[in-house]
Amino acid sequence: MTLIRRYHIVKKFFSSQTEIPPNLPEKCTKRILSGIQPTGALHLGNYVGAVAQWLKLQDKYEIILSIADLHSMTLPYEPKQLSKNILELTATLLGCGINPNRVILFQQSSVPAHTELYWSLGCISTMARLAHLPQFKEKSVNLKEIPLGLLVYPVLQAADILCYKATDIPVGEDQLQHIQLTQDLARIFNNRFGATFPIPHSLILENKFIKLRSLRDPSKKMSKSDPDPKSRICLLDTPDHVLKKIKRALTDFTSEVTYDPKDRLGVSNLIDIHSFVSKKSVEDICREAENINTGQYKNVVARAVVEFLDPIQKSTAKYLQNEDYLLSVLESGRKKASELAEQTLDEVRMKSGLKLSVQKVNKIKASL
Repeated sequence: MTLIRRYHIVKKFFSSQTEIPPNLPEKCTKRILSGIQPTGALHLGNYVGAVAQWLKLQDKYEIILSIADLHSMTLPYEPKQLSKNILELTATLLGCGINPNRVILFQQSSVPAHTELYWSLGCISTMARLAHLPQFKEKSVNLKEIPLGLLVYPVLQAADILCYKATDIPVGEDQLQHIQLTQDLARIFNNRFGATFPIPHSLILENKFIKLRSLRDPSKKMSKSDPDPKSRICLLDTPDHVLKKIKRALTDFTSEVTYDPKDRLGVSNLIDIHSFVSKKSVEDICREAENINTGQYKNVVARAVVEFLDPIQKSTAKYLQNEDYLLSVLESGRKKASELAEQTLDEVRMKSGLKLSVQKVNKIKASL
């Protein structure tokens, strides 16, 4: 791909304007949708890159937040652990400050419209397109038998978005091609069956901490999928675990604490973490650390992280003690999400020929 071609693609992704087909019957308003898989404990990278953004947006915009349990089934999993993870993730999100009165927080699988729209979109997708997506190539390269779900889950992701006619999707750069697939499927459906979906766009928020890095391999981002648990700081980690993980964080042989993301990834990552949790500037942190070495600085970072996580952990613990409340939050979210999704699905059924007109239904009923 040429540089010019790549420039135009990136420019398109970062556009702040939402493309709305001119023939849509109703005016589309700004609606933000995001999702997170219940595949393990939330870590600090999740908080910085996603949760912190949702907290900023929840008082300004309409936000729909899905606990994407169907997506977590693409690879082998334990059913009991999945159920536990769903409730723990719900409690943690609430503990972080997600307000269920402002955000539609729900369990993806509890809204059947997702899977029905997924089938309609799957019928206008192609295997060749899906197989070329970079995440499929990355995740399937070492698998002898590739689950079908790993190939088609971007179509389900598109259904998640289009079910609610979402206009803005907060994503990282690794998901940009999936948003492009969603855009293309929306256009194909609109062209084939009539204007139905607004064309969603990725929402990349300005945040220099958007990519906290692995503590064990700073060349990679902090991730739940990393097999090494010492690579990430989980939001529910005890103070002892936080200290141990940060002490074992990979740095280098230079004892001075300096910020150099190009040549000193490990130390710079610790400074980024410290800056985020303390709200101090990188310059102030480096100035305060002039008389200590990186080993001593790790203790400073650990204390700051523990202090930051303490209120989140206390709040989450209270929610985890009240499972009935967690279930009621998810049920309330399900009702709100279902109402929106069913409106879209009803329109999709009608336009794609799956639903008879009211006149025909009444005529059939009268003849029986």
